[in-house]
Amino acid sequence: MTLLPPSLHRRVQAGFTLIELMVVLVIIGVLAALIVPNVLERADEARVTAARTDINNLMQALKLYRLDNQRYPTAGQGLQALVIKPTVPPIPSNWKPYLDKLPNDPWGNPYQYLNPGVKGEIDVMSFGADGKTGGEGKDADIGSWQ
Repeated sequence: MTLLPPSLHRRVQAGFTLIELMVVLVIIGVLAALIVPNVLERADEARVTAARTDINNLMQALKLYRLDNQRYPTAGQGLQALVIKPTVPPIPSNWKPYLDKLPNDPWGNPYQYLNPGVKGEIDVMSFGADGKTGGEGKDADIGSWQ
């Protein structure tokens, strides 16, 4: 063990000064202010990508349904026809489960299904972050026609 002069010994035990802690907190704050907006923007982009992937999967399941049953589910049967055999006419003759369960969009809302569609023969869409038709940016509708 080395012997330190008493003034230096007290300095070693004192730890960080208030000024040093404040400088570190300011640096962390500046870094957070620069990084957090970029991370939040990436999260919105990831949700849009996830919605597009879900819509693609739903469209593929609907195409298989049509191959087996010569028609898409009606608007009344909805996307639920991909999971549970419809009991509302026209009842599909060659029905099988096309999905294990229906996903919700990344914002927790059910996907919308239109038959006949507005943009195509059928449309599958998410209303985006706001859950309402229309919108821009993260609130924009995401659909099978895109």
